[in-house]
Amino acid sequence: MDVTVFSTKPYDRAFLDAAAGTRHRLHHLEARLSPATAVLAKGAGAVCAFVNDTVDAAVLAEFQRLGVGLVALRSAGFNNVDLAAAKGAGIAVARVPAYSPEAVAEHTVALILALNRNIHRAYARVREGNFALEGLMGFNLHGRTVGVVGTGRIGVGVIRILMGFGCRVLAFDPFPNPETAALGATYVPLAELLAAAEIVSLHCPLTPETHHLVDAGAIATMKRGVMLINTSRGGIVDTRAVVDGLKDGAIGHLGLDVYEEEADLFFEDLSDHVIRDDVFARLQTFPNVLITGHQGFFTAEALSAIAETTMANITAFEETGEALHPVTMAHRA
Repeated sequence: MDVTVFSTKPYDRAFLDAAAGTRHRLHHLEARLSPATAVLAKGAGAVCAFVNDTVDAAVLAEFQRLGVGLVALRSAGFNNVDLAAAKGAGIAVARVPAYSPEAVAEHTVALILALNRNIHRAYARVREGNFALEGLMGFNLHGRTVGVVGTGRIGVGVIRILMGFGCRVLAFDPFPNPETAALGATYVPLAELLAAAEIVSLHCPLTPETHHLVDAGAIATMKRGVMLINTSRGGIVDTRAVVDGLKDGAIGHLGLDVYEEEADLFFEDLSDHVIRDDVFARLQTFPNVLITGHQGFFTAEALSAIAETTMANITAFEETGEALHPVTMAHRA
């Protein structure tokens, strides 16, 4: 099958080509998928899209006109897809439901450790010959209360690591995972978690219910000086409210691997450009903020798993008309 792959970088191409072998013909594009670029899928039976590609009604209407039958997401999240429009156009949507959850879990804990012990600031100081310790004091993770919001595979991976540090872990999820209790974490209502946790880590999908889950009201209920970590989806956090929380000290540390307006920033080299996003620029002025560019998934193991599952979805669709991991309207519920 001919597959047009949007938003590709050299590392994407290497792993996807290896997984495709000779079964599928991949046409890699650096361009992001949007209503303006959808026409580039002409001749393809399937399209492969990434997290910041736009798969809205206009894009899907163009795909229907072109004869594209499948949108294969090389991601777990699907908040960028208009599922109702896909159903109406008769276009199947597939995703990668799990890919080395340890990769994101380990990156989450790396952010916690780096922020706590000011590794990012210490690195910059030592590079300049400054070995003073003032302003770099952290705290022991052992005995701290950590709240994990969302206990899918990644959330459970984070809990497993934190239990090894000797943390007390509280968890919240509308659909409890038996592994959570087995690891020694305790499920509590979200309000109780936010009020008790010294570190809050977010691991839930972006849905209408979770959009701006962490807003000014939620921040007001948290412990003063809380550490907030988000490695899930940017829209779960109201960034302007977080900036206000940082300014008045309500938030003591902030670690982000995602950002709600990241589509115009992440995965690109903008070092020679002016960042026009004033909210993002303001975040970067705080010494207690650490931002990475959506790299939590970026391990060899994860990229290999993503590529293999994506190709398996495409192969299954070609053979049976159904992907191995379809996304339907039921997933929105």
